[in-house]
Amino acid sequence: MGRDFAWLWRAYTASTLGTYLALDAFPLIAILALHAGAAQVSMIAAVGLAVGALLAVPMGPWMESRRKRPLMVNADLLRFAVLATIPAAYALHALTYYHLLAAAIVVAMADIVFVGASGAHLKGLVPGPQLLTANGRFENVLWISAAVGPPLGGALIGAVGPVITTVLNGVSFLLSALGIRMIKAPEPPPPAVRREPGRLTEGWRAILRDPWLRLMLANGVMANSLIMATAPLLLYRMVHELGFTPLAYGLALGISCLGGLLGARLSRPLVRRFGERAILLGFGVARTVWLIGLGFIGTGVAGLALVIAVQFSMITCIAVFNPVFATCRLNRAPDDKVARVLTAWTITSRTGIAALTAGWGVLAAFTSASTAMAVAGGLMLLTSALLPWRRRDWAGTSSIPEDASVHAR
Repeated sequence: MGRDFAWLWRAYTASTLGTYLALDAFPLIAILALHAGAAQVSMIAAVGLAVGALLAVPMGPWMESRRKRPLMVNADLLRFAVLATIPAAYALHALTYYHLLAAAIVVAMADIVFVGASGAHLKGLVPGPQLLTANGRFENVLWISAAVGPPLGGALIGAVGPVITTVLNGVSFLLSALGIRMIKAPEPPPPAVRREPGRLTEGWRAILRDPWLRLMLANGVMANSLIMATAPLLLYRMVHELGFTPLAYGLALGISCLGGLLGARLSRPLVRRFGERAILLGFGVARTVWLIGLGFIGTGVAGLALVIAVQFSMITCIAVFNPVFATCRLNRAPDDKVARVLTAWTITSRTGIAALTAGWGVLAAFTSASTAMAVAGGLMLLTSALLPWRRRDWAGTSSIPEDASVHAR
C-alpha cells in the first residue's frame, strides 16, 4: 500500500499505544487522587462522551467540505494540549474532578472529529480492494496496543503516580500529528456540501435510508454501549472492592486483549472461507454471550482468571467482527457523505455509551457493581436480534472480490 499508508499506520500506532497506556486514566485518577465513588467514576465517561458528542453535531457537514488530513492533525494537537493540562494541574495540587470532566469533554469531541475525518481520508488513500487489508492492519495494532498498554500503564501508575500515562498519551497524539504530516499523496478534493436545511442531519438520513447501515448502527450502539457501560464498574470493583492493584487490573486487560490479536489475524482468512455475511452475523452473535460472566468475579487468582477468560473470549470475537464491519461500512457509505455518516455514527454510538454508562453507574449505586454488570450481560444477549439477518439487506455490501470467497454471501 506504499509509503503514505506506512506513515498513516505509524501515526495510528503511536496514538493507539498512547491511548491504551492511558486506558481508564481519568477514572484511575478520580479513584486514586480524588477519591471518587462508583457513580462519579461512571459520570466522567458518561459526561465526556455525551457533551463531546453534542458539540460535534455540527461538525459532520463542516468536515465533509474540507480536506481531511489537516482536520486529523488539528484534532491530534488539540488532544495533546488538553491532556497536558492534567499533569500540570496535578503537580500544582490544583487538579479537580471538574477539570477531569472538562478535559474528557474536549478530548471526546476531538476524537469524533478525528474518526470522521480519518475514515473518509482512508477511503481516498487506499484503493477499495485493499481496504479490508488496511483495516486488518489497524486492528492488529489496536489489539497489540491493548495487550501491551494496560499492564505497562498500570506498572507506571504504581511506580510514578496516576497522571504519568496521561502525559504519555498526550505525547502519542503529538507523534500521530507528525506522522500524518509526513503523508505526501494529494488528497482528493472534498465534495461540495450544499448549504440547505437538514444538512446537519444528512449523515443520519443516509444511514436511515440504507437498511444494512440502519440495522448495524442499532446493533452496534446497543452492544458497544453495554460493553462500555461495564468498563468503569469493572475497574471500580476490581481496584476498590476486590483489592486488585492497578497493575493486576492492567495485566488482566492486557492478557485478555491478546484475543484481539488472534481475532484480527483470523478475520480475513475467515472472510475468504465463509464470506462477509456469515462472519458478521456469526461473530456478531458470538461476541454477545460473554459479558454476563463479569457479574460473577471474585477475589484472588480465581477472580482474575475469570476476568481474563471472559474478556479474552469476547475480545477475540469482536476482533474478527470489527475489520469486516468497518470495511463494509466504508463501502456502503455514499462517497460524498463518508465523513458525515461516520460522524453521525460516532456521535450516536458515544451518546448511547454515555447514557448507559451513566445509567449503569446509578444502577450500581442502588444495587452493586456486580449486579449492574450481570444485568448488562443479560441484555447483551438480546442485541443479536438487531443484526441484518435478511439477505436483501446485504445487497451491494460486499467488499471482497467474488472469486475470493468460495461460499455465497
